[in-house]
Amino acid sequence: MTRFDLRRRDCIKGMSRLADDSVDLVVTSPPYNLGIRYGKFSDTQDRESYLNWCGEWAQQVRRALRSDGSFFLNIGSAPSNPMLPYEIVMVLRGSFVLQNTIHWIKSIAIDDRCSRRPVGDATRRQQTHRSGASHTKAATEIRSYGHFKPISSKRFLNDCHEYIFHFTKTGRVELDRLALGVPYQDKSNISRWRHTRGEDLRCRGNTWFVPYETIQSREKERPHPATFPVQLAEWCIKLHGASRVHTMLDPFLGIGNSAVAARRWGVRKFIGFEIDETYLAEAKRRLERLV
Repeated sequence: MTRFDLRRRDCIKGMSRLADDSVDLVVTSPPYNLGIRYGKFSDTQDRESYLNWCGEWAQQVRRALRSDGSFFLNIGSAPSNPMLPYEIVMVLRGSFVLQNTIHWIKSIAIDDRCSRRPVGDATRRQQTHRSGASHTKAATEIRSYGHFKPISSKRFLNDCHEYIFHFTKTGRVELDRLALGVPYQDKSNISRWRHTRGEDLRCRGNTWFVPYETIQSREKERPHPATFPVQLAEWCIKLHGASRVHTMLDPFLGIGNSAVAARRWGVRKFIGFEIDETYLAEAKRRLERLV
């Protein structure tokens, strides 16, 4: 069973009391300073103050993180403010090495025209020529997956992805890449390439499609304006290596999705900080339902 230490406290003050090199894994998503309506936090600081604040909590994360630990930081942006994630990375560069950049895809439209044929089908051109109009109709079929917040704009596209920056202290932390592995689509690759070692599993890569679960009522099912899915935190745990995660930290707990992921994967100890008593109470309720 996971031992939870969930505190209603400012994360900088809270983390200052953690022992040095005591945390194996940090998975979190701070406020983005985009004017989102939180209960107890003003998300409208001036840019310089916000970035200085990010530097302050990042220093505490670094102090608490083990030398072989991983820090996964989820950051989004707004179409009118696209530089924000990169500016945060530049601030954190003084404390961490950016080891991986992961793209969290929340919604995607896929052209399914190739899904019905084997990879490398040499007769594709002849089939297209013979099948005529019926094949043309199938070739233009597009399917959409996931969820996004539509925007009304003549300048910007709907924002369907966010970043997950993987920071470490050294840039040399080994990961369990195949814990998120996917089968080869072309099975001939298994014997063709030495790196497969005969296994039908490859690295998923740095593009993660993790859609939100459909809900009927935000107030009842997801009472927080900016959460990441539990699955996202689970994948961070698995990628770092679930068996290596003894203590996990989320400085911006929210309603506790990272804590739920820790419980599901048997993390021994989880520490979370949250300044809003309503969000903290909801996080505790969600964990109680898992017992």
